[in-house]
Amino acid sequence: MLVNIAMTADGKIDTVEREGARISSPEDKAAVDRLRAEVDAIMVGGATFLAEDPRLTVRDGALVRARRDRGLPDQPRKASAVSVLPDSPRPDSRFIHDGGGSATVSSTLFTTPRTSAAALAAWREAGAEVVVTGRERVDLAAALDHLASLGVTRLLVEGGGTFIAAMFDAGLVDEFRQYIAPFVVGGHSSPTPLDGPGVALHGRVDLELLTIERLGPGIALRYRVVPGQTV
Repeated sequence: MLVNIAMTADGKIDTVEREGARISSPEDKAAVDRLRAEVDAIMVGGATFLAEDPRLTVRDGALVRARRDRGLPDQPRKASAVSVLPDSPRPDSRFIHDGGGSATVSSTLFTTPRTSAAALAAWREAGAEVVVTGRERVDLAAALDHLASLGVTRLLVEGGGTFIAAMFDAGLVDEFRQYIAPFVVGGHSSPTPLDGPGVALHGRVDLELLTIERLGPGIALRYRVVPGQTV
């Protein structure tokens, strides 16, 4: 599983306003589109899902056609882990309808028994596959096992910070890619790539640098996660 984030030079993935600040350059956005075209599914955390209703689609038509030529669906499956789903989705939900729609289930929502039966039914009626796992929080390992049962062998995770921290904590991350934009925003409350409780230095996760790429005004670094450690 590959985690991808865009961050400022001072390590922030958003500003103190938490309104989805634009950090990626056009060159990085194109690179991320290529990453999306290479995977079987794209996953985000519950906070990102609820706040942004993300499309999570491949935008470049040539990349979509290349997927089709390889015998793949036009778009990767979408997934999210949401501890408690709202009572009903937005009628025009981009997550559910963009790049697929209710005619063919192309999105999976993982949630817990804390979500009401009525909400489960509403989201399923809207066209999403809804899987209940875990108790207070979604069992992420079980979620990834379910995606694997659907044929997902390459998963891209795009945020946010708390969700990424949980993925690291569960030992589920194989690679980590970060685009670093050449500006700073500061703020002790600005979110970071891993917004979990954190660990002491001896509990760190080590990374092996694989590639460095110049993308417009910024750079992209890609790492392999050294196995055997958790945050």
